[in-house]
Amino acid sequence: MSAELGGRNGRQGKLSQWLRGRRPKETGADDGGREALLLAAAGAGLPLAPAAHPAPGYRCSCDRVGCPTPARHPVSFAWQTQSTTDRAQIERWARHQPQANFITATGMVHDVLDMPLEAGREALERLLASGIEVGPVAESDDGRLLFFTLTRGTPEDEDEWWPCELDCHPETMDEHPGLRWHCRGSYVLVPPARLPGDQSVHWVRGLEHPLPDPLSLLEILTDAGARYAGEEPDHAGAGWPLRH
Repeated sequence: MSAELGGRNGRQGKLSQWLRGRRPKETGADDGGREALLLAAAGAGLPLAPAAHPAPGYRCSCDRVGCPTPARHPVSFAWQTQSTTDRAQIERWARHQPQANFITATGMVHDVLDMPLEAGREALERLLASGIEVGPVAESDDGRLLFFTLTRGTPEDEDEWWPCELDCHPETMDEHPGLRWHCRGSYVLVPPARLPGDQSVHWVRGLEHPLPDPLSLLEILTDAGARYAGEEPDHAGAGWPLRH
């Protein structure tokens, strides 16, 4: 069951292979595995909606000329209300749209901390070595590592949260080349997903791992991101969503 849920099951041997750059052959990437992984994501509480897929010539299936995020965006402007964990609906989408990618809407059940791949790998090693619970992690071949966490939610008093410069919305992703925090109003591709150029988004730690509190990961992720950018981390700055 573990392998079915996560593709890669997160065992130390396979993780070590991945960290050394010898990623084992992706499992569950065929059409049958695709539906099983999508249903597993929905079963874990991740709300899903159909997304675009690659078209020949590095284009997007949406046929928008110069699409800025080919194969990485929802097909409907109503994706936030359309997103669901309903098994029957997801089965219908998956079978009627066999090439479609799927997005998962963040800020409902889960958030995603989105790191540059090199910094994310360093952070993952440190988190595991420190014994910190790490939840599902996905890798995107375009150079990002995605840490799935519990959502920080919507506090009753919005003033309890400092403004967070890490918050990432789909239309502002280019403004956040370092650490991106996908929360309310954002989304990410959920594995398995295909990108232009025979690239993919796939699990490196599967959905059998419980979603952690995002704040338990944030210090190490911030440190790794700062080193990646050649900067000193500022844990007291506005980038931290700390309570007053």
